[in-house]
Amino acid sequence: MMGTPHRRGRAWPAFAAALLALWLAGCASPDSGEPAMQRRTTSGPVVGSDDSAVNGTWSWKGVPYAQPPVGALRWRAPRDPQPWSAARPARSFAPACVQTQRLYGPGLNNRYDETVGSTLGRTVGDEDCLYLNIWTPASRPAAPRPVIVFVHGGSNITGYTADPVYDGAALAKHEDAVVVSVNYRLGIFGFLDAKALKTGGREEDSGNFALLDIVKALEFVAANAPAFGGDPQRVTLMGQSAGAVNVYALLTSPMLVARGRPLFHRLAALSGGLSTAASLPPGGIPAVLPAPVWAARGEALVLESLVAGRQAADATQARQWEAVAGPERTAAWLRSQSPDALLQVVRTRLAARGMAASNPIPDGWVLAQDPIAAVRAGKYLRMPVLAGHTRDETKLFPQLFALSPALGGTSGRLLDDGAVFSLAARYDPEAPPQTALAQWIPPAYLPVDAPGTGFDARARQLDALWFSTIRDDMLNALRTRQEAVWAYEFEWDRLPPPLNQIFGAAHTFDLPFVFGNFGPSLYSRFMFTRANAPGRQALSQAMMRSLGAFARRGDPNDAGLGARWPAWPGRLVFDADLQRTAIRVR
Repeated sequence: MMGTPHRRGRAWPAFAAALLALWLAGCASPDSGEPAMQRRTTSGPVVGSDDSAVNGTWSWKGVPYAQPPVGALRWRAPRDPQPWSAARPARSFAPACVQTQRLYGPGLNNRYDETVGSTLGRTVGDEDCLYLNIWTPASRPAAPRPVIVFVHGGSNITGYTADPVYDGAALAKHEDAVVVSVNYRLGIFGFLDAKALKTGGREEDSGNFALLDIVKALEFVAANAPAFGGDPQRVTLMGQSAGAVNVYALLTSPMLVARGRPLFHRLAALSGGLSTAASLPPGGIPAVLPAPVWAARGEALVLESLVAGRQAADATQARQWEAVAGPERTAAWLRSQSPDALLQVVRTRLAARGMAASNPIPDGWVLAQDPIAAVRAGKYLRMPVLAGHTRDETKLFPQLFALSPALGGTSGRLLDDGAVFSLAARYDPEAPPQTALAQWIPPAYLPVDAPGTGFDARARQLDALWFSTIRDDMLNALRTRQEAVWAYEFEWDRLPPPLNQIFGAAHTFDLPFVFGNFGPSLYSRFMFTRANAPGRQALSQAMMRSLGAFARRGDPNDAGLGARWPAWPGRLVFDADLQRTAIRVR
């Protein structure tokens, strides 16, 4: 027994030398005959962009980490890319994963532009979407850099890595890190439990194809981080909203726990949680629904698709068709349908039945049946965890006041998505207000600060049933097993009036600060002015420094914060006035 540590100690220098050799081999040298921006991945060489003159970074965009999940590979676990030998251009984002367009989707051009508003409710994106993007500082590191892998949000039904808020250049440069963003399958293509698709394999039969995509991307990072100057032993997995749900799912995944060697080493989960109803107070909104719910939704998709595709006249005939055809033929028929045809079924048939949502499925292998119980039992990947929460999360979702009479019983938003986009796209934040509270908020919730019934009170009540409670549930469970748990509260709300009351510090509003991106995006013209620039830029730098410290050392404390960040249940409040930060402990 005494000899084992000695052997391991002698092996470590050899491992480190091999790692350094791999890193150097992946980096083109001046006399290698390869382009300066070429890197060799395990699948083949890619050539990125030198953006050093613009933002001080190098980038590689649209790098495949899996084969296209199309045809026979739809609803299959992701496969390694087919190798290539000729240098592959990696200078532009790959298409967004196919989805029904919402405010947070890509429009027709895979970017934030005017088509976001004109394509709402339509199918956009592509099934061939399993690509990732990499940013590094424009210099060779003296030592491998920490890696931050970001998983975007969007309710697991929408979103895209080309969203300008998620650009990783500023964060990579500011924190001397490698930043990676990942596309993953969405909606019914990412999460589907249908018995016709089951083949007996635990991973594929889980229906959690999106989670398997993220795992495959992490495997790419583990194998290829050295080629881009990154340290595969210091990988921070970060997700926001649905992305936070997904990264918590991987933290508690029995499949990953069984591997032994982790693919990531710190976890940052912003505005999300992973609770079942079992551990929430009455009325709490769970992130994990029972497996039979997803099985029913999967069967409904099959039957409604058969009816929509004129294979059957109604659900009864569709069941008969499925029984005669058998699983193999049914699966083949489903895979023959276009993405648009399937999403039309979701939009026109499943939505009317309350079956349009997507989220991780508690199959017991890829996702624990009860993730909170798994954490409390110590059956998770133990590592430092950083959680984020915005003070006014639910002001982005006041339509959900209609969920219960206790919340008001009717929607808290008068404008539909098209009207919101139109106003946001042309708003002039430097001019006098071009909108009013009464244009946005129904009279029942005015004045906004009315005790108990106002817009502010209803938003707090909804948050207490949703974002706050699922955050607390997860962090309290983690603290029973480890000390390294931190949380922040984002309270910056220096928006021009009346938008400061309509949105405040809403869900997603911390992301421009985390990434250091205040340029064009959905809400940028609502949020950012010349007057609030000094304070918000200082706050962004503080938030990036904390994330960088967490990625490097597993602890978000940074001397520049001006406060000692306590472990949970303490929190650090990120705020700023017009000129400077106002960071404090709560």
